[in-house]
Amino acid sequence: MKYPDNIIEVGTLLPDYMGFIFWEKSARYFDGVIPDLPKSIKKVGVFVNESIEVILAKAQKYNMQAIQLHGHESVEFCQELRDNLNSSIEIIKVFSVDDAFDFEVLKPFETVCDYFLFDTKGKLPGGNGTTFDWKVLEKYPSSKPFFLSGGIGIEEMEAVKEIAKTNLPLYAIDVNSKFEIEPGLKNIELCRNIRRDALQYVSTDNKIKNKIMSYNVNEKGYYGEFGGAFIPEMLYPNVEELRQNYLKITAEPEFQAEFDSLLKEYAGRPTPLYFAKRLSKEYNTKIYLKREDLCHTGAHKINNTIGQILLANRLGKKRIIAETGAGQHGVATATVCALMGLECIVYMGEIDIKRQAPNVARMKMLGAEVRPAMSGSKTLKDATNEAIRDWINNPVDTYYIIGSVVGPHPYPDMVARFQSVISKEIKEQLLEKEGRENPDYVIACVGGGSNAAGTYYHFLEDEDVKIIAVEAAGLGVNSGESAATSALGKVGVIHGSKTLLMQTTDGQITEPYSISAGLDYPGVGPMHANLFATKRAQFISITDDQAMQWGIKLSKMEGLIPAIESAHAFAVLDEMKFKPEDVVVINLSGRGDKDLSTYIDYFKL
Repeated sequence: MKYPDNIIEVGTLLPDYMGFIFWEKSARYFDGVIPDLPKSIKKVGVFVNESIEVILAKAQKYNMQAIQLHGHESVEFCQELRDNLNSSIEIIKVFSVDDAFDFEVLKPFETVCDYFLFDTKGKLPGGNGTTFDWKVLEKYPSSKPFFLSGGIGIEEMEAVKEIAKTNLPLYAIDVNSKFEIEPGLKNIELCRNIRRDALQYVSTDNKIKNKIMSYNVNEKGYYGEFGGAFIPEMLYPNVEELRQNYLKITAEPEFQAEFDSLLKEYAGRPTPLYFAKRLSKEYNTKIYLKREDLCHTGAHKINNTIGQILLANRLGKKRIIAETGAGQHGVATATVCALMGLECIVYMGEIDIKRQAPNVARMKMLGAEVRPAMSGSKTLKDATNEAIRDWINNPVDTYYIIGSVVGPHPYPDMVARFQSVISKEIKEQLLEKEGRENPDYVIACVGGGSNAAGTYYHFLEDEDVKIIAVEAAGLGVNSGESAATSALGKVGVIHGSKTLLMQTTDGQITEPYSISAGLDYPGVGPMHANLFATKRAQFISITDDQAMQWGIKLSKMEGLIPAIESAHAFAVLDEMKFKPEDVVVINLSGRGDKDLSTYIDYFKL
């Protein structure tokens, strides 16, 4: 492993061991900081003909639980290392194997190491990406458990299982090169697949198997049956360029450092996790608010636009376009374009321009051109249509910053990753406040779903955390004036992605409605469609009136005026029953100053 975010991501799959290579000639050479990992994962330091002093220093610095010796270390060397290491640290001695390998060389090492590891003999000490003829293992004379390594991929698993059925003491498989995007950067979906495959073989515990079910994107851009890239031919080069480069670029240490610095010093992260005392008392449970309303520009949207503008810069794009509904994404895009000195054009529905006038003024002050969408419902869907048309007409120099977890792959995954800082901070802050990382419930409003994706991201695979997604019912789910996709949607394609979509029997998109400009979208992101289809998340629909009343209630009870989008999430407190010991986290995704005119008109303030 090499990159911090990738280390954390793979760590969620709970591998038994995770390796870090300290051989400078390796493309996977590690010289960084290892993030906090679950205690069940043993960290392995991998060394090639290194001195005992260096090994001991690295073992102490990184709190290693195992040492893997991949060079020509002697029996005497292993014994001396054993004498100086903490007795709990395992020693794994590697042997490069070919058809002529003499297993007799292993005997002297049996008393000085805990495991053997058999890798394919090649020009380099490991990392050759090919298998050796495993039939040679039939000559293995020892009872010492061993790791099997060398070019193991998904297609080799059947053969691995056959070995496991024999009396050979196969202890573990070492997977590496066939699960990589580039050296040291693992493909999380491939890792998840082999973890699931291995568990289905070795475990009869269905609960364990089910916990490995994936709710994240696979290598083809799908969440279950939802996702993909359904795009015009003219856009294929742009989307493909992004797909091929976004993981590699965002994993670069320089990108991570700049991204983290801007989140901290420009956006104002970390945002507080605020314990709402009066709400907690009224509802007899522990309610925490994730204060995304305190981000620069007033909502979570800035997290994503910072990430994407850095990506656009590295791809050499000079013209930025975006779509917006409530205006927050438009403001966040205009903000980062001003920061980077790039041209910015924001498409916005004509109706939304009128009801979100303060945000329109902010975008113009920041130097953006706001172009109205005059077709259809003249809201978010139509603004997105116009942005896509612009991109088709300007494919070379233009970068489209999509504001939610919608659109063709890789946008849903990319936006979710940039927004995942929300759930990452929740875990860190809850550990400090409650002595545990995971809440019992996480709650967020869902239109396209970017704030929700960020809130859920690091909890997706932990089914002990209950996920609540709150949609806009408008005037009522069955009123004909609604945006409750989970209740009204069917499988369809919108804006380049297969997802749940409000549509007529002949496939025409149904115009959505919500008093909230950020929730009146006829579909939902493919991540959320999959969470609904798999029942991983509970979807609840909240009407205009419920949301507006909660906008006032939260203001008066906690001194916080929420965006109308966020107010929908709080209305769930009246729909559910929580235990006194439950920890409930609600994402206050934006502040309500952009919605004051709507509040004024609704309540005649």
